[in-house]
Amino acid sequence: MSSSHYFSNRPTAEDRRGLIRTTLRGKQYDFITSRGVFSSKRVDNGTRLLAESMVLPEEGRLLDMGCGIGILGIVAAREMLGLEVVMTDINQRAVELTRLNAKRNKITNIIVHEGFLYEPLGGAMFDTIVSNPPISAGMRKVVFPLVQGAKERLVEGGTLQLVIQSQKGGKMLARAMDETFGEHTVLARKSGYRVLFANSR
Repeated sequence: MSSSHYFSNRPTAEDRRGLIRTTLRGKQYDFITSRGVFSSKRVDNGTRLLAESMVLPEEGRLLDMGCGIGILGIVAAREMLGLEVVMTDINQRAVELTRLNAKRNKITNIIVHEGFLYEPLGGAMFDTIVSNPPISAGMRKVVFPLVQGAKERLVEGGTLQLVIQSQKGGKMLARAMDETFGEHTVLARKSGYRVLFANSR
């Protein structure tokens, strides 16, 4: 899928709604979806792997960067009710769907912003940042700034957790995390995807 389909402020695809019903971390979820957003017909394998394996603090603040229809942030908010979950996406339709999905799944401990990467967040700091980064939007334009910006946004001991398809930028992303954080570990791997984990010290 080209980045123009979903990595844009106003997607051009017709807003045709659908429903995804799925189980994540042993709990059932309903997600309203539409054309013009990432993975509009199902929970993609990368997002599912990160949702199932992400390490969540019991309290503090978590950022779901490039939240799409809200899957990662909504799962995190439901798992840890003491967390404040902040979610951002450049895609106006995705932001609208995230808000609808939070209501549908009765999630209240979230805040949703529209905007590019960290721009709409002011000076907010985070204990955890999670993302299924939009590789097709460009490593240098989007993904590297996401990693580098995370270093400035994480509290001491905070974590960055990203999922990547091993054959599509996996080595480049791992190198960027090593250059920014000193090292990374692989938290989980399945179906050609890996969850990369780095600590801010």
